[in-house]
Amino acid sequence: MKKLMAIAVISSIVTFCVACVPEKNQTDSIVDTPISSITPLLGSWIIDVDGDVMFDPQTSGLKYDNGHLYSLSDASADVTQILRLHQISLSNSQVIKKIGPTIFSERVKSSCFYNYLAHKPDYEGLAPIKGEDGAWIFVTEDASRSQQLSEACQKTYAKTGSTVYPTLLVRLQVKDENLEVTHVRPVQFSAEAQVGDFPNDGIEGLAFTKDNRLLLGLEKDANKQPRVFEINIDDDFWQESGFAKVRDSQLWLPKFEHGNHPINGMDIFYPTPSSQGYLLAAARNDNELWIVDLAKQKPTKRIKLAFSAPSNIAQDKTQSACETTHLMNNASIEGVAVVNDHVWMINDPWKVNYLKNMVCPADKYRYQKMAPLLFKMKIDDRWFD
Repeated sequence: MKKLMAIAVISSIVTFCVACVPEKNQTDSIVDTPISSITPLLGSWIIDVDGDVMFDPQTSGLKYDNGHLYSLSDASADVTQILRLHQISLSNSQVIKKIGPTIFSERVKSSCFYNYLAHKPDYEGLAPIKGEDGAWIFVTEDASRSQQLSEACQKTYAKTGSTVYPTLLVRLQVKDENLEVTHVRPVQFSAEAQVGDFPNDGIEGLAFTKDNRLLLGLEKDANKQPRVFEINIDDDFWQESGFAKVRDSQLWLPKFEHGNHPINGMDIFYPTPSSQGYLLAAARNDNELWIVDLAKQKPTKRIKLAFSAPSNIAQDKTQSACETTHLMNNASIEGVAVVNDHVWMINDPWKVNYLKNMVCPADKYRYQKMAPLLFKMKIDDRWFD
């Protein structure tokens, strides 16, 4: 394996779009406005524990905790990747270890959701639980391909406000090399939220505020708009088994008249100790990073990004069509993690589109392996002006 190329972040002047967010009247329809400047980012291939690039992890979340990055895989990943937590080095994009396999508490085994969680749960976001060493919260999305709930469980959890099979908030605890699912709560949206029944367009991102509100990023609602919901996580939260009722965050998100503009990975940054914070959310289809004011005082700023990958030119004897790097046709960012004054992003290799990224023939192997990359971006103070 050739020496891993270091991540390079190429700086450029960013033009922010401040006219494409709603005023305080959330019913206004705001048309998407193009952004003239683009920030280019060069990624680094993630190397698995075997020394090769990661094989089909279908990365669906990224967070930082205790000196390392952590990612998870969704239900469409290779069987060797699911039900595990991947610990990744900040210094060289190397997977240090895979925490798992997953085990289950007796409480979860006796719940309505054990069968789904024990096989191929569609985990789509994660966040470390503050003050609880090794504790995590995951969120599930699509359960349409799994065994459905029993008749009794369907009756108990019928009023989801969204999909037939409810979105689940899942608590996990790292125990040595194992990852124990200790608790699970189904999520309920209000009917007024108009979330809609979209099994594969549900909650994709999680992030905790410093006052312990959990923010949940929804790809799209019944009106094809991205949304952010929230819920308070207190000491008694996991002791209940009924619905966890989320509420609309009322954040000033962009609104769109056409197309799909989902948000996926997200995390929170505090420019100052007194700040209420900003949500940094990846708009996957648009190659954008949204800077959303949690105080709801400033309009959302949208940063246009262009993702590039290192080419494996050492393996291409002809050097035909090969430069040291190449612009990606499709990156599909799915995870966002704030680490000090940088934001890290990880992409989800989208099987339908991933081979479109191949420019250098020697890179065909990496794209066929559905190998992801890490991207690192310096946080700019101008984002919060």
